[in-house]
Amino acid sequence: MSRRPLRIGNTSGFYGDRFSALHEMLTGGPLDVLTGDYLAELTMLILGRDRLKNPDLGYAKTFLRQLEEGLGLAHERGVRIVTNAGGLHPAGLADAVRALSAKVGVPVSVAHVEGDDLTSREDGALTANAYLGGAGITACLRAGADIVVTGRVTDAALVSGPAAWWFEWAPEDHDRLAGAVVAGHVLECGTQATGGNYSFFTAHDVRRPGFPLAEISEDGSAVITKHPGTGGAVTTGTVTAQLLYETQGVRYLGPDVTARLDTVRLTDDGADRVRITGVRGEHPPATLKVGVTRLGGWRNEVVFVLTGLDIEAKAALLRSQLAETLEGVADAAWTLARTDHADADTQETASALLRLVVRDPSPDRVGRALTSTAIELALGSYPGFHVAAPPGPAQPYGVFASSYVPAAEVPHTAVLPDGTRVQIPAPPAAPPASPAFEARGSGGGAPEGVGGAAPAGSGAEPRETVRAPLGALAGARSGDKGGDANVGVWTRPGPAWDWLRATLTVDRFQALLPETRGLTVHRHELPNLHALNFTVTGILGDGVASGHRFDPQAKALGEWLRARHLDIPVHLLPPPEGTGT
Repeated sequence: MSRRPLRIGNTSGFYGDRFSALHEMLTGGPLDVLTGDYLAELTMLILGRDRLKNPDLGYAKTFLRQLEEGLGLAHERGVRIVTNAGGLHPAGLADAVRALSAKVGVPVSVAHVEGDDLTSREDGALTANAYLGGAGITACLRAGADIVVTGRVTDAALVSGPAAWWFEWAPEDHDRLAGAVVAGHVLECGTQATGGNYSFFTAHDVRRPGFPLAEISEDGSAVITKHPGTGGAVTTGTVTAQLLYETQGVRYLGPDVTARLDTVRLTDDGADRVRITGVRGEHPPATLKVGVTRLGGWRNEVVFVLTGLDIEAKAALLRSQLAETLEGVADAAWTLARTDHADADTQETASALLRLVVRDPSPDRVGRALTSTAIELALGSYPGFHVAAPPGPAQPYGVFASSYVPAAEVPHTAVLPDGTRVQIPAPPAAPPASPAFEARGSGGGAPEGVGGAAPAGSGAEPRETVRAPLGALAGARSGDKGGDANVGVWTRPGPAWDWLRATLTVDRFQALLPETRGLTVHRHELPNLHALNFTVTGILGDGVASGHRFDPQAKALGEWLRARHLDIPVHLLPPPEGTGT
């Protein structure tokens, strides 16, 4: 007998997300399960430093504070809670939840998932954690847990684990699991699925978007929606944008299943409802990704304000004055941002910013001695000398790297409410993927070379073009994966997609974004989504915590791409209001 759809919501997309979200989701409408995603690469570094100070910490303390009020609401409504807020110490957070339960007088059954912590295997690591799948969560829910706390599981596992419990799926139900993983990927970043960080934000009221939820069916299909009356919007555009976020290639590799993103189909299902169907799944890989953070050294920065005329000469003078001071520093990077305008009517808009970032293994070389030397120039450097902020001490920075370990070597363990420890076996190994398929991306196409204004081989005559920003026709969303970045670009079906597919090659992408030249860029096609996904290797250096780049998580890389101008056929412009919705 088939079971009704699972109604599962999200209440957090990162450590520091909207504090009131848990209360809003529990009171806004019916739910079966509520998830919270608190972990990211930077978060693991933060939690690692917390653990250095106090070995009893290492989890997201915000979750506990949210739960003080939410525990009673969840109990009254029969909502299970699944969260990765356990971070580096899931057992510790589980104990803290039990203590909170006793304090507020709300009886709950608590379980946790562990085994991801591999720090002892990585020399010199602050943290090293394998990305576990959802099977441990499934086991905890099957044992009657009201709250399941995990460490580093994949973000989508917070949804696929409960779905497998709800429908009693087996590990071999690849298509169904893949559908839940895709739904989980849409939910994991909270309001990014409901209009937040959305290219076409002017088409909707996104001042306070509601958090998303999914209605997952037994066959693995799902409807993405939100509670009635909440802000934002759920459209095929907002869901497409999130599907493209932080993905690499057409195969979305996970510890439970490999989801084929080129099989995903989106359709409108009513107001603020988008249906996801057709997702195909394959065997998971035989290895698990391991995220490793290390303390990389010490960094500092000074931002000098250059106002008015002779901006380039002022910058050159300052660099020459500090050249001797910087000789012993391991890494010193200067960036001049020409934010100044000619004949400006305010002083701020007449000013440019010259940023100096220094890194070194020793805090002494980049500490106050260095910044004080910079400030000592105040009366003897360029006219109008001043800085954006007072000089500060050196700060530690971290680096992120990933490695892989055989899944069978990771002790994935579900610790049930009664304390029973259940070992979760690794899924059967997958057959090797086709290198040719991965190399060309879904749908083939020409990853390299310069395209024209009409799809190759279409026989269409060139149309009149106009110089315009790519964003007049296409949406984009970008993000980070360690030191790499991805940029997903999508547009309307039909002629707009044909043009985008033919025109936005790797060569054109790198011409539009010169900072990607000299780096390896891969292009993948997702025809069902009318989208291209680009991955840029190494643009973020050692990851967000190292502060390698002005935009260290590549959050706005896609918006920069949309702002670049190229020749667009006139008949494709202007797009209808709210393109992509």
